[in-house]
Amino acid sequence: MKETGVQIMLKPIGIIHSGFTTKEETPIQGRFRPEAVGWVELYEEYAEGLKDIEGFSHIFLVYPFDRAGQVQLVRPVLLDDEPHGIFACRYPARPNGIGLTIVQLLGREAMKLKVGGIDVLDNTPLLDIKPYVPRFDCFPDASEGWFKGKEERPKPPGRE
Repeated sequence: MKETGVQIMLKPIGIIHSGFTTKEETPIQGRFRPEAVGWVELYEEYAEGLKDIEGFSHIFLVYPFDRAGQVQLVRPVLLDDEPHGIFACRYPARPNGIGLTIVQLLGREAMKLKVGGIDVLDNTPLLDIKPYVPRFDCFPDASEGWFKGKEERPKPPGRE
């Protein structure tokens, strides 16, 4: 298959704020740190797009891994010392560096959303917000692949 050469340009719609200023202190998954509270601040030109968002308990945030390390297609990862392919893990140093997280929507103040379970570095550009809809987004019978049985652990040195 031949590469298409298509270029995609994305424009941030806001900024994600959290208490995490280093990769080392940032949780690997917000679900492990529901008490981690942050703010999602939209630029004024996008504020109207927040209409009716308060009805959702959780939202997806789409953002760039703007401070991720060097891309390696196979590497040891956070929850396993065995190397895995980049497309079989959630390591942030990815070919296109797009992050996706689900956070709890705790409230709204004009153009700002208060969120819980944040696992994103402070001052990360925001690319998009989508509502989490259990009817569409939850697959209870989904398989976990190599993640099955892997417990949360501290980040090994040198891993994001």
